[in-house]
Amino acid sequence: MDERVLLVEDDPSIREVAGLGLSQAGFRVTTSGDGRDGLVQFRNQRFDLVVLDIMLPELDGYEVCRQIRAESRVPIIMLSAKSDTVDVVVGLELGADDYVTKPFELPELVARARAALRRASAVPEDPVLTRGDLEIDPAAFAARKSGEEINLTATEFRLLFELARRPGQVFTRELLLERVWNYEYLGDSRLVDVAVQRLRAKVEDDPKEPKHIKTVRGVGYRFDVE
Repeated sequence: MDERVLLVEDDPSIREVAGLGLSQAGFRVTTSGDGRDGLVQFRNQRFDLVVLDIMLPELDGYEVCRQIRAESRVPIIMLSAKSDTVDVVVGLELGADDYVTKPFELPELVARARAALRRASAVPEDPVLTRGDLEIDPAAFAARKSGEEINLTATEFRLLFELARRPGQVFTRELLLERVWNYEYLGDSRLVDVAVQRLRAKVEDDPKEPKHIKTVRGVGYRFDVE
């Protein structure tokens, strides 16, 4: 394993322990103690994964996440000292793929990192899907609406592809966590709900009245083709 991980965390003890744990798991780890330096490190080197604290000096994790996502599809895992839904949702809405709440156990962080990298490296061999005004090309990791390319994160693309490949099927949140995030028990349904909200904002004419990605109350989501 030679995946490169950028760990941006201002608490020296957490940075040291998390960095050591990721290194022992086989990752090549670069660390940074503040958001501005972390962004410089990201732009100067190639990384396969970013682990990013929210509360950082210079630039907070939200701003670092926003800037990285504007430039790259690299997987981002946010570290949060709070389990409050608002903190989680803000990070995910800015394009983070996952989050881990502090204090955390090292095996959990390593498992999340490995899952994120598996998702990023998976290359679907399925044919191009045409669903109404949407064209979904899994080999190119690209989606178009009425011929115009849609700017999707890797996670959003995988979610769209998973739903659209089986129109009419109802997917529970748990099934989507397994299929899209590769989680069987580590995931949080908020990951699914926020990703669906972001995806609707990009693919639907009216996200409040979606014609493709429908909510099945009390169960999950399904993809419809008009």
